[in-house]
Amino acid sequence: MPGVDETRVGQAYASVAELYIELFGASEKVHADDLALIERHLVGRAGRVLDLGCGPGHITGHLRARGVDAAGVDLVPEFIAHARATHPGVAFHVGTMARLDVADYSVVGVLAWYSLIHVPPPDLDGRLAELRRVLAPGGALVLGLFPADELGAFDHKVATAYRWPLDEIARRLARAGFTEVERLQRPADGDQRPQAAIAAVATATWSSDGLRGQHVPADGGAAGLGPGSDLDPREHPDADMPTTVVSTTLEGPSTGRPPPR
Repeated sequence: MPGVDETRVGQAYASVAELYIELFGASEKVHADDLALIERHLVGRAGRVLDLGCGPGHITGHLRARGVDAAGVDLVPEFIAHARATHPGVAFHVGTMARLDVADYSVVGVLAWYSLIHVPPPDLDGRLAELRRVLAPGGALVLGLFPADELGAFDHKVATAYRWPLDEIARRLARAGFTEVERLQRPADGDQRPQAAIAAVATATWSSDGLRGQHVPADGGAAGLGPGSDLDPREHPDADMPTTVVSTTLEGPSTGRPPPR
């Protein structure tokens, strides 16, 4: 896959999987404001929600406990093994965000919580297009990321990662067929980097004609992540899409652990 070596990134996380799980592998270690934002946009939806880059599965499990039909996908087999053991009855699969084995319009929500931070800027549009492909019109996307005034790479402890201006992320989301509805920012705190999240809604006017070389399995999802049938966008006329973005910048020290990626 051009631009990002997912095998290398996966191996880097696998090499620290035990420590990573110890430090971050419980929903109690996620900042309360972050969990609240995730719940606002993903809880209460009727249909499958994918946690992409789910790591040890702690947020996937949290969503399932809140009644969400959530499933997790991650590159790292060690994370998936831990997730399956810790959250029995929840679907977890080893896989890549670049080529999801999920049918068009077949999920109602996607969480990509700091799981796009290692994607180089030239590859991000393709990742967002793939997320838009699988989301039904009106479906929710929640992203966690590291914000900055200027786009740039930095030496993440596991693998090279990227900081993004939030307005640039919003522009790229719009190009991929999303409308931003909420953003949350938290300033740097000691050795913790600034943190941010964006929630967006999939518009109902997207066409799969614009995708570049994406493969959709004939059975609607060989990994069993989709609900079993496509949602035809013609059955979802354009709704009144939100035009106001709720933006919150939190002041003072963070009360939770730093994000895991």
